[in-house]
Amino acid sequence: MGGRTQIGGAASVALRRTLESPRRPARVLAAFPLAVYLEVRSECEPHVIALVSSEAARLPNAVVLAGPLDRLPLGDECWVGEGSIGLGRVGVRVHRWWDPAPPLGAVEPSRLARALPLFGDICDRSRRRPGLDVTGAPGLLASGCLAGSLVDGVVAAERLLGLGPGLTPSGDDMLCGLLVALRQLGLAAGAPRAVWLADWLAAAVTYDARARTTPISATLLHCAARGEAGSEVLGVLRGLAGQQQLEAAAHRLLGLGHTSGADLAWGVRAGLAAVLALRSWPAIP
Repeated sequence: MGGRTQIGGAASVALRRTLESPRRPARVLAAFPLAVYLEVRSECEPHVIALVSSEAARLPNAVVLAGPLDRLPLGDECWVGEGSIGLGRVGVRVHRWWDPAPPLGAVEPSRLARALPLFGDICDRSRRRPGLDVTGAPGLLASGCLAGSLVDGVVAAERLLGLGPGLTPSGDDMLCGLLVALRQLGLAAGAPRAVWLADWLAAAVTYDARARTTPISATLLHCAARGEAGSEVLGVLRGLAGQQQLEAAAHRLLGLGHTSGADLAWGVRAGLAAVLALRSWPAIP
């Protein structure tokens, strides 16, 4: 890598397989003041990598750069692999890793039950609203999860996949919030049926996600299927578990994007309600 400008970075462990594989070609999907998205020519997930500045939202597929983004050339000659990312004459080298799915540890269900209406009230008072009518497919998804109905949940999840405009459609953001909450809070509260439901919904939405939604959103759905989330969602989960201040974390999440934060918050809220409803259900053998 002689002659290249070097930038260090801290990468999500979700990217370890992609980054440590042999070099593969990549291309710039999108570029913004605080983030550049690369699509790697690979069947591995995550196949989209977000190169972000320290001020940006830390997505579960992110490499947080130690240097400024404006030094990155946005040409076609990109590659990923062997612990590095190459963009023209700039090389990004991963020096450390961070976990996008840190376990919450055991949480008393009674604590989560008290947190649910508080979180709901914060969301309801916010000016930020989900990008979809929550009485449609989102309502069917929420009610299906509350009832433990795999059929209703899968039908609604497939309707939501790719629904809405933007790099991350509202339906996908809702699904991401729900999947992460079902898995993370289900494990923390000892609700195996919620985790089982997360497994099946995750399989349904990731099966053909690349064909049905944007590349960036498909990667985030694959991350959510494993319980991996951005720092704002993880902050809300910790707030619900009583490990940090809930209201501040909720406002940080709600402030993301145009509707993405509100969509994610809706999913977390629906997932938490389902965890509490399914807590006494036995695990599926």
